[in-house]
Amino acid sequence: MTMKHTHLALCASLLATAATSAQTVFPAVTPWKLNTTGATGFQGILADVQSVRYGQNYVYIAATGIPSYTIGPWPNNPGSPTNQNWSFRIPRTPVLATTQTTVGMGHVGVLVNGVTIFNPGDARSYNNLNIWHQNAMHFEVNGFDTALGHPAMVEYHHHQRTPQLPNGSITNHSPILGYAFDGFPIYGSYGYANADGSGGIARMTTSWRKRNITQRTTLPNGTQLTVAQYGPAVSATYPLGAYIEDFEYVAALGILNENNGRTCVTPEYPAGTFAYFATIDSSGINEYPYLIGQKYRGTLVTGNTGPGSGHNTPTETVVTFCCTPCASDTDFSREVDGADMAILLSNWGIVGGAGDINRDGRVDAADLSSLLAAWGACP
Repeated sequence: MTMKHTHLALCASLLATAATSAQTVFPAVTPWKLNTTGATGFQGILADVQSVRYGQNYVYIAATGIPSYTIGPWPNNPGSPTNQNWSFRIPRTPVLATTQTTVGMGHVGVLVNGVTIFNPGDARSYNNLNIWHQNAMHFEVNGFDTALGHPAMVEYHHHQRTPQLPNGSITNHSPILGYAFDGFPIYGSYGYANADGSGGIARMTTSWRKRNITQRTTLPNGTQLTVAQYGPAVSATYPLGAYIEDFEYVAALGILNENNGRTCVTPEYPAGTFAYFATIDSSGINEYPYLIGQKYRGTLVTGNTGPGSGHNTPTETVVTFCCTPCASDTDFSREVDGADMAILLSNWGIVGGAGDINRDGRVDAADLSSLLAAWGACP
């Protein structure tokens, strides 16, 4: 009998005898940074996520919006973050949109620590004409703290990936950094080289680039503007990239699509999902569109965006998730057992996804060792 056949036979045996768990969850429940110790952040406010509840349709994330890492000061910014008492809801089964929704102003997603993310803009435009929209990474860069965030009045947020959360590496698939409000995950900057989970690990490259222009007289779609609609000439004061309209999408220029994501296998979604990625350049500098493209790939969930949003009350029966992530629990049963062993062995070889516990793009002896070390109930 070959090694492959031995593995398959063992898989069948283990699947038949796998233990039954008391609490089966799913990927959107587990990545959140739950505050179980009463840790505080800015101004003594409770930090990170206070609770994760889930029902048949949604996961509900309760958070203050204050991270446990140090934030501030913010030069020339009079805002000061306060407890936002967020309650965001993330759909269990996100749906790809037939007609995509433009990513608007204000919060567009939430990180695993309960801090919100905004689109790249800063809500201002050249001469207030709503044509040339300012890129916050140019106009507000001097007001970011060392975590690359700042407050909008009382709401602390990020327009880009923060170095305070793990990003993965060229040898390890990135973790989930958060979720967009269409329900699809946002990963760090590294994923499987191929969408099917094979090929090792690669930096996820954007297909957006700076336009080759010296005068701001046309829009990225080729629209010719009138003189009164022109933006400022490209200069040291207004370099390329200072405005959102300085960027254009070129299909297949990089790995990712216009939404800054792709449909692919990930460690948490071995059957595949659409996923956004936080893009960086070859030097590790955050690169436009940073987290999410100009449109959501999925159907936007109501209650998370717009004035007064982010304070959802569950309308379904919910269960409180009490625990911490358990990397070796490949079937999300809250127990590392024979079922997880079977999943790992059935994916043995040079392929990522289910069973790739160390996230290096291979399911091999290193993953098996990690699984065995974690055997038993998850904490």
